[in-house]
Amino acid sequence: MNDARRSQVSQLRIDPSAKRRSQGTLWTIFGVVSVVAVVAVGLWRPWEPETSRVLKSDGSTGARSEAGAGGAKATPTTPAPTGARSAGDAAVSSSTTAGQAAKAPPADGVVLTVSGYIINRERIELSPRFMGQVRWIGVKKGDAVTNGQVVVLLDDAEYQAQKQELSGRLESAKVQVRRAELELNRTLQLADARIESQRVLDLARLDVEAARAEVMSLEGQVSRINTWIDWTIIRSPINGVVLEKLVDPNELVTPQSFGGTRGPSTALMSVGDPEDLQVEIDLNEADLSKVSLGQLCRVTPEAYLDKSYQGVVAEIAPEASRQKGTLQIKVQIRNPDRFLTPELSAKVDFLSGTNR
Repeated sequence: MNDARRSQVSQLRIDPSAKRRSQGTLWTIFGVVSVVAVVAVGLWRPWEPETSRVLKSDGSTGARSEAGAGGAKATPTTPAPTGARSAGDAAVSSSTTAGQAAKAPPADGVVLTVSGYIINRERIELSPRFMGQVRWIGVKKGDAVTNGQVVVLLDDAEYQAQKQELSGRLESAKVQVRRAELELNRTLQLADARIESQRVLDLARLDVEAARAEVMSLEGQVSRINTWIDWTIIRSPINGVVLEKLVDPNELVTPQSFGGTRGPSTALMSVGDPEDLQVEIDLNEADLSKVSLGQLCRVTPEAYLDKSYQGVVAEIAPEASRQKGTLQIKVQIRNPDRFLTPELSAKVDFLSGTNR
């Protein structure tokens, strides 16, 4: 029984010679690993830190190296000779000079440059004094107008009829005055002859005064109708150009709006003087100390950058805008020409000094 078990155990035992590897295979693995290690050591080299040139106070330069993330910065203490500056040193020097030039104040005395919009100093909208119908328009957008020129006529047929009626009543009242005066003269003669009493004479005098008062009342009504008729004739109040035409013939106009979008127009047209222009600017409150009333300016329209005009600060608003943090400034343009178009943008250079 024991011999059988030993025979089975001996069959399961591994031969020691089989556990040994071949010596040739082992040396081959060692050789491959050694070759790979030598190649890796030959190709590997530490990365050089980034360097930058530093301009010191004594005029010399030095190299400052910066390590990677979390690394330390090393600055060599040995300065480079000033006579042997490299191309990099020249680039650093030129960039430093350029930065100093950018911070220096301009040579032409400009203390502030902002943008704004060209506007008419006076933009006048012509509106009717009463509701009426447009009968005739004599101008169009862009036409030049003069002070007092008739530009619009409203329908005045109703007022002409009222004037004619009042004129007839006025003539009748004047006849009543003459009749009362004749009656007064007869009463005076009869009173002198002791035929009529003083009471009749006094009544005759009162009739004359009443007739004359009626004439004055009717004359006043005729004058009022003439004023209304004159209001139907719309004239330009200034010398300028028509900026906008808002109505056409046969349209109904009114001096007030009744709400909605289908109501009568409240304005006939707008006119402005092309030789009286300003630049409207919303100035930041941080720049307010650089601007003063009467300060000289240079205005350049954005549409014509090769043209410039003299200007002067003509108005500074007495109240700022809390929401925008700005203050409105208006610059009067001297000697404007056709190149300056209202509502276009312009650049304004505020110059040092004031208008003398």
